Amino acid sequence: MTDIGFRIAQHPFAKPLGEAALKAIGQGAREEVFPAGQVILRTGEPANSIYLIEEGKVAVESHEPGLPERVVQTIGAGTTLGWSWLFAPFTWHLHARAVERTRAVRLDGGHILAQCEADPKVGYELMKRVAQVVIERLHSVVTQSRP
Repeated sequence: MTDIGFRIAQHPFAKPLGEAALKAIGQGAREEVFPAGQVILRTGEPANSIYLIEEGKVAVESHEPGLPERVVQTIGAGTTLGWSWLFAPFTWHLHARAVERTRAVRLDGGHILAQCEADPKVGYELMKRVAQVVIERLHSVVTQSRP
């Protein structure tokens, strides 16, 4: 197993995945480092990646026209960023910015999507993991909106 493959397998997002799913998400993976302040995702831009955050902090932000910008959630090591690569129209719905130097493994969303189509068992495994990320993000929005 390569270093990047080992790092993927150790990440909480990937730990429960079977061998076939790990192989599917590992192809084309690479490390990315974002300095503090760097925008990682921009609302409306093409979504083609999922990031496994290994260290640092990222602010997930809402940038809706006519509304004030707001932080939806701040995530850190052991979390996952990005699910829009899985759903049409394949554009980012939120903004993400590194709050501090952040190191992540970038997974190729297009490749993963193709692997999910080719092997429904792998697709189901990955869909359950992505759904968990969506639920956590939604929960964060709901709890922030409470008085």
